[in-house]
Amino acid sequence: MKRTAFSGPALVRLLAHFADLDVHEPAESLSDRLSQWLGWTDAIALSTALATDPPAVPAARSAPRDMDEDCARVRTSLASALAREEAAARRRHRAPVQASQEEPPVDYADFRQRYLSLQQAMDTDIGALRTRLRSMLAARSPDMARLAVVDAVMEQALSARERSLLTNVPALLGKHFERLKRAHAADETSAPGAWLDLFRKDLQSVLLAELDVRFQPIEGLLAALRIR
Repeated sequence: MKRTAFSGPALVRLLAHFADLDVHEPAESLSDRLSQWLGWTDAIALSTALATDPPAVPAARSAPRDMDEDCARVRTSLASALAREEAAARRRHRAPVQASQEEPPVDYADFRQRYLSLQQAMDTDIGALRTRLRSMLAARSPDMARLAVVDAVMEQALSARERSLLTNVPALLGKHFERLKRAHAADETSAPGAWLDLFRKDLQSVLLAELDVRFQPIEGLLAALRIR
């Protein structure tokens, strides 16, 4: 097994581990890599956001503590949805009691559809939460309002690239699924269903790691809101 010499997000490290890939720290800085993702229209929008006084926004009613609770609620709700999906999948895949020791056929398509559905839920719920946080930030001060506008510009500029990259995750998990399945078929000592339990655990780890990645902008906005 190759080692991953990389201290980046857990999502990247997990996928590299499952694919048996060598992943190292990128040679380019974060700013250099971001510049490759932003087009000239994005650069103009960012420049305008930084140079222009944002419009006045009515004061938000929610206190920072309320927003902490809101963020925790959204995160818990999404994590619980992952657990509920997993429990439901286990019930669907549970084989009836049979005299035969052969495992029922399991197809990756069901796992893929579940993953895509959960990605959509994360995209929708976290996007709405990010908008609410920006509204609170915009009501604080002109500087905070400018930060909210910059965050909105960055979300619009990077969202398509983010979705494009994250849609690759189910495909990578599919390859991991097939590798585990082949290894189980070749190992006569492997317990029935053990490989599938391992895959479910790995899938759950990847989903939670993706949730962490998607929540990074939320954590940044929350940190700004906590500034007195």
